[in-house]
Formats: sequence, structure tokens, C-alpha cells
Amino acid sequence: MELDAGIAALRITIGLIFAAHGAQKAFGWWKGPGYAGWTGAIGKMGFRPAALWAFISIGAELGAGPLLTLGLLTPLAAAGLVGQGIVIIARVHWANGFFSSNGGYEFPLALLGGSVAIALSGPGAWSLDARLPVGLLYEPIVRWGVLLVAIAVAAVAAFLANRQAAAG
Repeated sequence: MELDAGIAALRITIGLIFAAHGAQKAFGWWKGPGYAGWTGAIGKMGFRPAALWAFISIGAELGAGPLLTLGLLTPLAAAGLVGQGIVIIARVHWANGFFSSNGGYEFPLALLGGSVAIALSGPGAWSLDARLPVGLLYEPIVRWGVLLVAIAVAAVAAFLANRQAAAG
């Protein structure tokens, strides 16, 4: 019971944070940049083509955040957020050091760690996945496979984004 409550608390917190950040980027809510502003910002960070990267980052946060919150298709949602976390740490925050006060990767790393924990543990009993016939997603080979593919794709994406930024 306590373990399920803890997993639910972590899942809901991480999911809502990502969903809120996605809403800021997509709709301008909570003093966010909105889609046009986010596309411009991500372009200034060196992501090319900016519109594609903006769409991917918003899609990851607005798509996977609510799914994680609900505990629905949790391995896929968590893997998407793991990928988002890797790219944003590697491409934007790593050069600024650890602490968030300097624009570092402290906060994104906490979200990444929580997403990995959920990907590995599953959503717990207090989730929609626990009520639906999605057992195949929780086979260890599938869960680990999805997570490893997300990590590999994110590593390649971060590498490509860094190359594009260096090329100007």
C-alpha cells in the first residue's frame, strides 16, 4: 500500500510538472512563451529546424506528462520523458554546471531520475494501467527495451542538435 502510494505520488508529480511545462511552451500559460515564442527560443539554443524540435519537445511534455500522471501506457510515457530529459540536459543545461541557480542540470536531472524510476518500477496499483489489459508493456524485456531505445534515440538527438549548433 505505501509503495503504491509513493509511486503514485512520484508519477503524478513528475507528470504534472512536465505537462505544465508543455502547456507553457504550447499555449503560453503561466507566463510561458507559447508555441511561436518557444520555437524562437529553441532556435536560439541551436536546435535546427527549430519548428520540428519545438513540436517534439512540446509533444513529449504535453503527451507523456498527462499519460504519466494517469498511469496510462506508463512505460512509453516514462521513456518519452527520459528522452526529453536527456536531450535538455545534454544540449541546454550541462554546460552551466550542476546547480539550477546557474542554469544547470539539477532540476532536469531530478525529473530524469524520477522518470527512470517510474520506467523501471511501473506505475503501481493506483494507475489506469493497473486496470487495463496492458500487461505486455510490463514484461521486463519490453520495459527495458523501451527505456533503452528512448535513451539511444535521445543520445542521438542530443548529438545531432549539438552538431547542428556547432555548424551554425
